[in-house]
This record gives sequence, structure tokens and C-alpha cells, in this order.
Amino acid sequence: MEATVSPAPVSEESVPQHLQALERANRVRLARAGLKRSIASGEVPVTRVIAECPWEASTMTLSELLRSQSRWGRTRTRKLLSSVGLNENKRLETLTERQRMLLVSQLRPH
Repeated sequence: MEATVSPAPVSEESVPQHLQALERANRVRLARAGLKRSIASGEVPVTRVIAECPWEASTMTLSELLRSQSRWGRTRTRKLLSSVGLNENKRLETLTERQRMLLVSQLRPH
């Protein structure tokens, strides 16, 4: 009778760091793509994403986030962000509470 040897469980420590980074990047990319689809379809309001800052959106630029909405291009995005004094390359996670609320108020229908 032959003894079978089961492979040792792979711990995170045995996986090279660059592969761990690729795995995390892929997880973020897939989650972000899903979030963008939800925003584009109107299923998730962009104002909620700005207010709550979920992990998958935290490193997105404001421009990337706003342009994921239906009918929002570079021009419309730049116009809104310049009206509230925000740079289009600013990351969502770096917004102050005041900046978040200002942006949300500008995006809500009047």
C-alpha cells in the first residue's frame, strides 16, 4: 500500500510578495469594475459612494469615479470639480468631510 502525501497548505508567508500584490490588485480591479457598472446602471448612486467611501473606491480619483456615471464625460466632470475647487486627480479617500458633503450637495438634483 502506497502512502499518499497531501500537499502542505499554502500560507500567505510562503507566497512571494509580488504574487500577493498581484492578487490584491486583481481583487481591487474586479471589485472596482463591478462598482463602476453599478454606478453606470443607476443601481448605486455616486453620492453614496462619495459619502461612504467603500474600500474598492477609496483609491479612485474623483474624475474616474464621476465619469463612471452615465452621460458624464471629461468636460462635465472638470466643470463640476472646478466649481467646488477640487482637483480631478484627487483620490476619494483623501477628501475631508466638508469636501465630501460639498461634492454630494452639488451632485444631488436641485
